[in-house]
Amino acid sequence: MEPKTILKNGARSKSFFRVFCIGLLAFSMMFSMVGCKSKKDVPTIQAGSERLTLPFSSSEYRSDANHFRAVNMGTSVDLAMARRIALQNARTELAAGIASTVRAVTAQYADQRQVGNRQEFQTRLEEESRTVVNQLLNDVRIIGDEAFREPDGRMTVWVAIEMAKDALMQAMNNSISRDERLRLDFDQHRFRQVFDEEMKKFEAQNR
Repeated sequence: MEPKTILKNGARSKSFFRVFCIGLLAFSMMFSMVGCKSKKDVPTIQAGSERLTLPFSSSEYRSDANHFRAVNMGTSVDLAMARRIALQNARTELAAGIASTVRAVTAQYADQRQVGNRQEFQTRLEEESRTVVNQLLNDVRIIGDEAFREPDGRMTVWVAIEMAKDALMQAMNNSISRDERLRLDFDQHRFRQVFDEEMKKFEAQNR
């Protein structure tokens, strides 16, 4: 082999080795940056942070297989007004939870019973349940009530309320029995079974 050829090959080898080293270094830097970024994205609790426990946050104030429950608060310069706001907020939350459960129960019941006009049946049954719930909301049981004075002088009231499943079911049965069209596709026993099953799921989610 000629000397010039050896020199050329040696230069090529050195050039390849230089490119390889530069590429390896760039890859290492990129991996290091990704690793650092990933570490920065992980949320951490700062030193000195204090854990807060909200009023009525234990399991006894959550919905279970026999009761719908809701917890909410209200703030005002007037204690009575703060309490009214808290009750209204809690009732709104309770009504939303009941409506969601009734919607799921109605859909399952309609599937199992194969009612004639499913959409109409579901709509009318949900309307009946809303009417019943609105009537019962005025008589919900208050199971917790706490008031706090804020640093600025305002009052904050927390309330916990509940509605018994049996009271809701009885009121719905009475209402449906007066509706001739709903009564045709309504099996009280089967509807109660589906409702109980849904309430057990509700309880499992709130543990």
